[in-house]
Amino acid sequence: MLPFIHLGSFAIPTFGLMVASAMLASYFLLRADFARRGLSKDSDSSLVELFIAVPSVCGIVGARLYHVLQSPSDLMADPWGQLFSRYGLAWFGGLIGGVTAWILLARRHKIPILVAFDAGSPAAALGYGIGRLGCLLSGDGDYGKPTSWHWPWGMAFPDGLVPTTQSCVAWGWPPDCRVYPTPIYELLAAILIAWFLWQLGKRQLPHRSTVETRSLAAGSIFAAYLVLTGVARFLVEFIRNNPRSFLGMTNAQTAGALSVLVGLALLWMVRQLVTRQP
Repeated sequence: MLPFIHLGSFAIPTFGLMVASAMLASYFLLRADFARRGLSKDSDSSLVELFIAVPSVCGIVGARLYHVLQSPSDLMADPWGQLFSRYGLAWFGGLIGGVTAWILLARRHKIPILVAFDAGSPAAALGYGIGRLGCLLSGDGDYGKPTSWHWPWGMAFPDGLVPTTQSCVAWGWPPDCRVYPTPIYELLAAILIAWFLWQLGKRQLPHRSTVETRSLAAGSIFAAYLVLTGVARFLVEFIRNNPRSFLGMTNAQTAGALSVLVGLALLWMVRQLVTRQP
């Protein structure tokens, strides 16, 4: 755990550093996907930079707003502190903010919306996973429940922004207990999802379409992204230290289930459009 990197009197927050790293990794992956689809030239990065910067900022703002709005009483008690706290981001809010910005950019640059979503899905998955490392380094509370001592990868964050000692005592464990490092689980899942979506995207390239391997309809990659990330988030919440609300699920589980349903509905819709074409 390393909330800050100190260079003399200057302190660099590791959470912000990992968010920047996530944006950089997403940029290179998105640039490659845009280039292979013919949406931009590999030598021209201005369009890709725009598609990374604007949705990223909107996603962070959306994630922060969604997080604070989940606890309106805390927000009313300390609005400035809640809005500009150094920790607390909600995945679903980030998804809403990023998707909205993505749609507006795609329309402005006359890129079919579903094609733009397909191209950005691998980069979005990878960026999310890398960003989760910032949660791990800062110890901002996105860790899991206390775990048994025999799990060798259990971790403790006694000096984190949200110390694990609070969670351990609340669950009846010793203050120095270890917890599940859920950000690492999410990183590994995100890497696998990004790789799978990248491979799946090859089936949408004109020169890769064959009789044996049919080209996927526009929107299929994005639908797969919604389903896979929703499932991953839904499952990891079983070992996360979050309060239960709707039907015994956490807010993130509800959002994950909604993401799966939207992804399945989108997949059904694009397949219906393909079958209706003459």
